[in-house]
Amino acid sequence: MVGLRQTLAPGADAIEAIARATMARLPDIFRQHLGDVVLRIEEFADDETLDALGIADPFQLSGLYRGQPIGAKSIGDFGTMPDMITLYRRALLDEWVDGGETLEALVAHVMIHEIGHHFGLSDDDMHALQEAAAGE
Repeated sequence: MVGLRQTLAPGADAIEAIARATMARLPDIFRQHLGDVVLRIEEFADDETLDALGIADPFQLSGLYRGQPIGAKSIGDFGTMPDMITLYRRALLDEWVDGGETLEALVAHVMIHEIGHHFGLSDDDMHALQEAAAGE
């Protein structure tokens, strides 16, 4: 029997499923603080976001955390927008096609990076968290 091949680009639901599976593999100490973080999948970042970040090419932004890191939050914070992680599907797919890793590994990497911003983690801490989520 000939193996099935992916012939259509994975949709937003597939990207979200990978991102949520990544979150589910995180150590409990992290997962318990992600319940209020909104996860969104969009095709590309909008022009306002790209301009604010100084990015000209929308394919250069695959994920974004909007919010205040947990350590910077205050009991006086109210009336603010919820913390949000946005993954940009088209940028992820472009990077996936051009790179050598699986879509699951790429989405997990971007997701861990954005979760790291939520916790105010350093790059080294984000790498350790990614290893923990992958079971490495």
